[in-house]
Amino acid sequence: MTSDPQKPSKASRRGRSPLDMEPEQASARPQRPQWLLFLWFAIGILLVFHFLDAAGERPQAELSYSEFLEAVEAGHVEEVTLRGQSVEGRFSESGREARDAEQIEEFQTTRPDVEDSRLLERLEAHGIHIAARPVDPPWWQRVLLGALPWILILGLLFWFWSRMQQRAMSGGGGLFSMGKSGARQIRSEESPVRLADVAGSENAKQEVAEVIDFLKDPRRFLDLGAKIPRGILMMGPPGTGKTLMARAVAGEAGVPFFSISGSEFIEMFVGVGASRVRDLFKQAKEQAPAVIFIDELDSIGRSRGAGMGGGHDEREQTLNQILAEMDGFEVEESVVVLAATNRPDVLDSALLRPGRFDRKITLENPYREARRRILEIHTRKMPLANDVDLARLAEITVGFSGADLANLANEAALFAGRREQQEVDWACFADARDRLLLGETKDVGLAEHERRVVAYHESGHALLAYLLPKADPLEKVTVLPRGRALGVTAQVPDEERYNMGEAYLRDRIAVMFGGRLAESIVFGEVSSGAENDIEQATRLARRMVGRWGMSERIGPAMFSESHEHVFLGKEMAQAREHSEAMAGLVDEEVRRLLTEQEARGRELLERHRQALDTLARELEARETLDAAEIRELLHGLVPAEQEG
Repeated sequence: MTSDPQKPSKASRRGRSPLDMEPEQASARPQRPQWLLFLWFAIGILLVFHFLDAAGERPQAELSYSEFLEAVEAGHVEEVTLRGQSVEGRFSESGREARDAEQIEEFQTTRPDVEDSRLLERLEAHGIHIAARPVDPPWWQRVLLGALPWILILGLLFWFWSRMQQRAMSGGGGLFSMGKSGARQIRSEESPVRLADVAGSENAKQEVAEVIDFLKDPRRFLDLGAKIPRGILMMGPPGTGKTLMARAVAGEAGVPFFSISGSEFIEMFVGVGASRVRDLFKQAKEQAPAVIFIDELDSIGRSRGAGMGGGHDEREQTLNQILAEMDGFEVEESVVVLAATNRPDVLDSALLRPGRFDRKITLENPYREARRRILEIHTRKMPLANDVDLARLAEITVGFSGADLANLANEAALFAGRREQQEVDWACFADARDRLLLGETKDVGLAEHERRVVAYHESGHALLAYLLPKADPLEKVTVLPRGRALGVTAQVPDEERYNMGEAYLRDRIAVMFGGRLAESIVFGEVSSGAENDIEQATRLARRMVGRWGMSERIGPAMFSESHEHVFLGKEMAQAREHSEAMAGLVDEEVRRLLTEQEARGRELLERHRQALDTLARELEARETLDAAEIRELLHGLVPAEQEG
């Protein structure tokens, strides 16, 4: 397969600590030990159960054992219950009459430790009903066992309540603070990033520096009648430094900086998101001048009414509140809203109009000189060897974003540490680049025939890239399995490409077919290894025909398959822009373009069969060939006029 170097490749957030609170606020909230409150709860429950247990007992007469025997002999006992050494009983009617003044029906006594063997005989002789029961535990055990479930339930409720209070005080949003914004306030000294740490985005830095100057001295601009932009929207692919730029503003502005992600506004309860927006803007206005940073704005700022669920869901209410708050700024309120997104195409148009996000900053992948400056920043604390050339490294990292370059420097340092080196040399950077661009090396044991097929496949890509004049220059060819591929042919543009011509695109399609064609020519059949190549070639050909007007039969018209809407409802509701006949014609032109380039590639490979065999044989033996080795092998086998 061929590799496409033009590939796209967040900062820790800290909540407010108790040190961020004012001394008056900290002293006004004395904290009572929570375990002490729970202990009082448990004691209260035990006392309640004790009194309830005592209130449920009927009054009993306390008899001595001698009095009990006399009552038995006199026939004043109706029944007894034996509980170990304890004897409980009930007086007969004659016994109650004898004790009528006390109005007590039951009695209790204790047998002596010396067992009275004649007691049962006496009781039976007088016809007294006898019952025996196990010994009851002490009253405190009975109370504890009865109260234990309630203590556990109240303890769980108490723990749940205390946790919610802690979340509320730390900004996490408890039960009664669900409408709080939860934004993290960052002070300048807490952000180590400065504008000097941001490279490759000079235009964006200039725009941001102007906002920082206004926040530091707003009166200077207001006296001149100037109005600072209320909102600045940073747009660009992932990894281009949008969040890094916001962190630099937090470090440079010297004003309260509120940071929050767009998804943190959304809650399952309707109205909570709008309440959080109101709370966030209220905090910022109270501490103005201030900065509000909303990351991933597209999570709440998508076009309203585009889906199937109507316009009354939580996300749209949150967006409406943001629109209202940004319109509600007074001229004197020095509050600036920074937002970042990598999907500006899905944002609601009301967000983008002047008066809300007045300025839009586009951050793209850095160009060559910007990549060199970014590499200098990320390697300034590294011990670099003398053979490291950052300018050359910037040349061979076309399409890398700022995050990719930071990852590249870190991977190189890891390679150096793994090899127990004292310095990071060029080999470490080269291996790190190959790992990021081509994928990690896999330990896959290929059979001899399959290894030969892979060698010819990659040789077909490499030879066409070498022969075709507009193709990107070769960088490296390998049959070592990397990533999800069994082999890789790497091409690196020798210059930044912002506009692609038709000849370049046709050569690119031909190179994509090189591996499949080489298999067909040498082995008489093709394998499944060309799946990704065919997919990329078909997608590129369809764009050439249906979007870029590179077909004489179709002409300068656009017939795309889909508008790539992220909203199901909007895509379903859109009418088709072309007829079935035109769709068939587009398909025919795509197929014709692909077959033409396949035939062109086949003719070149058949004409230079010797060069193909030589390249495949050496690649199978060496496993990896770089651009210089390929030129040396093909020199003399390919006429000078055929060399790309």
